[in-house]
Amino acid sequence: MAYSIYHFFADLCRKKEKFPLTNKLESFPFDEQMLSCINTGKFPDLAIKLNRGDSQFTGGELVELKDSKIYGIASFNSTIPTGEKNIEKLTAGQENIIRTQMQAAGNDILSLPIRQVFYLIRGRKQSNVKVCLTHGKFFETVPVSTLISESFAQALEECLNELGETLSAAMKQKLLDLFSEQQTFSKTRNVDDASVRLRFRIMTEVKAGANILNPNQYPQIRDNTLNFGVPCHSDTDQNRLHSQMKTVFKEMNCTRLFSQMEIFILQHYFNGNFLIFQTNLPALTEGA
Repeated sequence: MAYSIYHFFADLCRKKEKFPLTNKLESFPFDEQMLSCINTGKFPDLAIKLNRGDSQFTGGELVELKDSKIYGIASFNSTIPTGEKNIEKLTAGQENIIRTQMQAAGNDILSLPIRQVFYLIRGRKQSNVKVCLTHGKFFETVPVSTLISESFAQALEECLNELGETLSAAMKQKLLDLFSEQQTFSKTRNVDDASVRLRFRIMTEVKAGANILNPNQYPQIRDNTLNFGVPCHSDTDQNRLHSQMKTVFKEMNCTRLFSQMEIFILQHYFNGNFLIFQTNLPALTEGA
């Protein structure tokens, strides 16, 4: 059988009654046969195995888990959310646990150099729960380099204003270009005679407009539902995605679950349309 994020979602649907009951999302009984690596507290938390010679399902998607006790998305620490990642950067270095696990799973890692990134998000509100497996483009609405450089531009402008100083446009742009890549400042730095090392970390917080759990912003994402969201820019995209999902549920002998699903277009506050596949979750009673 092929593996992909669609197969991963179908397996979640088969086990959906466990979402309200599982204390920690990392303890959910994921199908490890589908996975090439499993990590805790290190991106990615999960990775789907690659498929060989399958033009419809390449596999290889990376999955980050985000768990919250409210209808908010926990901060992204160190790793800025994106829609895709270069797998060579993630697997570089000696004794890299991600590379070791993927190779042990029989994957030719660099055969798919750019990997799609998804976030499995769970939020709670009293006895209700929402779960969303969404593509990283839900959070990456501008390029990461632009996000970083524009943030530094604001900090630089504030400092210059306080000092009553100005920089030429060329000099300012040169500085911002230098600080447009996270690895420029995220390395650990050693200072002579200092007893500690310093490393700057980025913490990324989701705005209300990109919080898929927010009932005011996205009322279509109802309480006690499991959702899958992926960018959808045309009718052609919608038909292809619908067909792929239907094929997977048939392959996995759970066509009945697919027939129970609601499928609709969600308008993102910043980033166009997403196709949503939604199925109901069993609700917990108060105090359960």
